[in-house]
Amino acid sequence: MPGDRTLRLQHGNRIEALCVLGTRISADVYGAAPAGAVSFTVKHTEGVSVEVACQGRAEVGSGPSSGTRWPLDKGTVLRFSMSRASTEVNDNKVTVSFYAEGGQPINQAGVFLTGIGISLDVDADRDGMVEKNNPNKASWTWGPEGHGAILLVSCDKESPFTPASDCNDERVFSKEDLRDMSQMVLRTEGPQCLPRGYEMVLHIPVSDADKVGVFYVQNPFFGQRYIHVLGQRKLYHTVQYTGGAAELDFFVEGLRFPDDTFPGLVSIHVSLLETLAEGIPHTPIFTDTVVFKVAPWIMTPNTLAPVNVFVCSMKDNYLFIKEIKNLVNKAGCELKVCFGYINRGDRWMQDEIEFGYTHAPHKSFPVVLDSPQDGGMEQFPIKKLLGPDFGYVSREPLFEAITSLDSFGNLEVSPPVTVAGKEYPLGRILIGSSFPTSAGRRMTRVVRDFLYAQQVQAPVELYSDWLAVGHVDEFVTFVPTSDAKRFRMLMASPAACYKLFREKQKEGLGEATMFKGYSGTDTKRVTINKVLSNDILVQQNQYVQRCIDWNRDILKKELGLMEEDIIDLPALFKLDKQGKAVPYFPNMVTMIILAKDLGIPKPFGPMVGGECCLERRTRSLLEPLGLHCRFLEDVASYHDRLGEVRCGTNVQRRPFAFNWWQLTP
Repeated sequence: MPGDRTLRLQHGNRIEALCVLGTRISADVYGAAPAGAVSFTVKHTEGVSVEVACQGRAEVGSGPSSGTRWPLDKGTVLRFSMSRASTEVNDNKVTVSFYAEGGQPINQAGVFLTGIGISLDVDADRDGMVEKNNPNKASWTWGPEGHGAILLVSCDKESPFTPASDCNDERVFSKEDLRDMSQMVLRTEGPQCLPRGYEMVLHIPVSDADKVGVFYVQNPFFGQRYIHVLGQRKLYHTVQYTGGAAELDFFVEGLRFPDDTFPGLVSIHVSLLETLAEGIPHTPIFTDTVVFKVAPWIMTPNTLAPVNVFVCSMKDNYLFIKEIKNLVNKAGCELKVCFGYINRGDRWMQDEIEFGYTHAPHKSFPVVLDSPQDGGMEQFPIKKLLGPDFGYVSREPLFEAITSLDSFGNLEVSPPVTVAGKEYPLGRILIGSSFPTSAGRRMTRVVRDFLYAQQVQAPVELYSDWLAVGHVDEFVTFVPTSDAKRFRMLMASPAACYKLFREKQKEGLGEATMFKGYSGTDTKRVTINKVLSNDILVQQNQYVQRCIDWNRDILKKELGLMEEDIIDLPALFKLDKQGKAVPYFPNMVTMIILAKDLGIPKPFGPMVGGECCLERRTRSLLEPLGLHCRFLEDVASYHDRLGEVRCGTNVQRRPFAFNWWQLTP
């Protein structure tokens, strides 16, 4: 039985004690015996169960009035417990009578007992209900058979009058705030009042003070009040005992997402304290504990259904927004335009933020991760996204220099995959980094640590520093399919482009012209023959292909992919003065994916029979999968500034149906 505690009997005296239901009190009978005693008997009221342990073996007394005389040997211990709460103080008792050699009674020791029920309860079985005294409430495990309560970070903002998210505010303004929180119930049962010298205290460890907050709901005559009882400045709270069978409702919020120094587990305790006399400090005689895990931040892959599409309004992208609006309408989602007073001249919506969500059995809501790479749009997620049931989180390095790799075009997530028998039901995060042997650019450590600490989408680091911008979305993306695989991985491929161009050259189409109608700065006539005869361009793209193939091999291994799961889209790159790669023509891989509708950068490839052969090849690869290709002109708005369609847009998607706590990291 859990919660054993020692009680010291005194011969010639009767002491008083509280016995918490579900716990057992042990008393050293031999040590309490008067001189000359050789045996003893035990009597107890019906509400008490008694067990006598003699020299290591336990024997249960036969009843309240049992006259069994027990030998008084060294190590003899009396164990007693109560199964129901008292209605009055000291309404149960245990009496021990000591006897001399001839059977003469010598003295007695006794204890008056008050039975009290105390249970701190949470939703440990994750069904949305707070059950009573779940045996697994003090631990947390992963998997379909796992257990343990879950906590959301209150990173949204229910009130428009607060300057920051709810987790930075120790006030609760409405019931809407409480719905984000996890319920915790303190159940008590016993007499109308506790005996003098006892009190109950709710408390948290110092190490958890900046990670969890607890509120108590009071019900005065004029509306409810929400009182902050535990958190950063309050480590303990004295609980008012109300008598009889009572339930006190508390609401618990997470203050921080898991991170490199915080695995996400927090504990809350209720302790029953006892003092011997006024002026003497309290000592704990019983503690009940519950454990929560803070829900992680979860990314959403391209294969999930779109909800909202975000784009910045600029002086030069009116036609682009018009095309995006048509695509969004076709996909059945909503377009949200960020205007100049918020974007302040920054067009790179994808680089500023990454949409995700957080989820518990009782609730889920979207959460935007803000990139440390701030352009002009740093106020957009706070002013336009943060609000009721829309959370915000950011990670800023203290000393590290921020690079282009800290923009969230360099943050991608795969669809669900199975790798060598291990399932990743929420996919795996992909981040671009430098070549393993070089001291190149990397995503700042504070962001990488945050992504790894979420545990549910084990990150894979790729090599993207070979690119001028350095983002993974420049060479890999994922599209949904309706077959057994459920998706395909698309990769930029110079090899596929050269293969296509050589095919056209053999067909006598070597003079087919690229960049017709192209609004970029380079207006020289470029043909298939010129591209194929440019030895420097060929060598540069051989290097680029090797960089992409390095990533291809990593992705095949880490995502469990076969060659048939990968589609190579024609692409060409050229190296800048620093030896970094930039797209030679608009990069089709950097597309926006809205379910089956794809918004693909218009490549302005060689025109063959009135049709761009790059577009035609892309359609032939993707449309048999049930995908719809729409080619969007993004040269003036994005491509000339080293970005594409995806870089200038961002998509909020529906969350996974899968419950993250059912996986095993």
